[in-house]
Amino acid sequence: MSNNLKKAIIHEWFVNYAGSERCVESFTNMWTDAEVYSLVDFLNDHDRGIILKGKKAHTSFIQTLPFAKKKHRNYLAFFPIAIEQFDLAEYDIILSSSHAVAKGVLTNPNQMHICYCHTPIRYAWDHYHQYLREANLTKGIGGLIAKSVLHYLRVWDYTASNRVDHYIANSKHIAKRIKKIYGRDSEVIYPPVDINLFPVRTDKENFYLTASRLVPYKRIDLIVEAFSKMPDNKLVVIGHGPEMNKIKEKAGRNVEILGYQPFDQLKDYMQRAKAFVFAAEEDFGIIIVEAQSCGTPVIALNKGGTSETVVNGLNGIHFNEQTSDSIIGAVKNFEKAGNNFDAVNISNIAKGYSREIFEANIRRFIDIKSSEFFSK
Repeated sequence: MSNNLKKAIIHEWFVNYAGSERCVESFTNMWTDAEVYSLVDFLNDHDRGIILKGKKAHTSFIQTLPFAKKKHRNYLAFFPIAIEQFDLAEYDIILSSSHAVAKGVLTNPNQMHICYCHTPIRYAWDHYHQYLREANLTKGIGGLIAKSVLHYLRVWDYTASNRVDHYIANSKHIAKRIKKIYGRDSEVIYPPVDINLFPVRTDKENFYLTASRLVPYKRIDLIVEAFSKMPDNKLVVIGHGPEMNKIKEKAGRNVEILGYQPFDQLKDYMQRAKAFVFAAEEDFGIIIVEAQSCGTPVIALNKGGTSETVVNGLNGIHFNEQTSDSIIGAVKNFEKAGNNFDAVNISNIAKGYSREIFEANIRRFIDIKSSEFFSK
């Protein structure tokens, strides 16, 4: 039934090709005729071709504000009113890809709104105090302004959450957060992973790998600290970001920090590494599944999305605390396990997160819900 209905896709912002944009890529694969809306759209031509199939999104007034291309997040206080200015009255189905305000678009009773929720707004809800500390906004006039904006955002966000007819969560972890914060049930459909780009390699080399943006919540510093205490284990770090100097200071001689690497280099290291190490509490963690697709086991925190994609002893090893000692213990357990991890089996498990499976599950969900909604 949904094929004959007019559709719109809503996403917070288009500035690069990251995890949430991969979902929009699938949505535009499925709905080639859908119109796309976003607060801002600053994609380069290459990414635009992949995500939006060359089209431009309908944007909000934030697109034209000073320095919006690089500083759009500075206009956070205006996001709610900006998203509410989109007139979507001509569409039958609204599909929002939301990690902040996209789910807050205004619809009428004759329209069905499905939200693929990457997360409730982290910095407004359960990461509120962490965000203020990391941004150095716990005190002073700047802190007072930030706290006021985030309070307003929480109130708006809870109200806006009721504008959604059906939620899809990107992991069981996020489904729990949606239930806790919004009081809403959701169906879990894991996000798409392009596993065909990460073929399995069975001959592993004697080094560990971690790769990420070097930002505080990724906790690359803990991984480097842990391996610096294990001089017989080599660690390769790929990524760049504001934590670079802090991480370099903690690095022992057995830690090699490569900075940013192009895709082919990252893939090569993923394929050759004996294990991939991940310490963040992530909503899902696409890079974890990419590593597994290469046949590489993962040593990961047993919280968030990685508690679901890493099965202890099957395709990786868990650790329970974000501490260097906990990571050291997990590495030792991995070393004891030795050759118990089968690269081909690990890669086959990762195939369950393919883009094809994601799109089939999204189509099924939308077809069922639209059939129910529009037959009333």
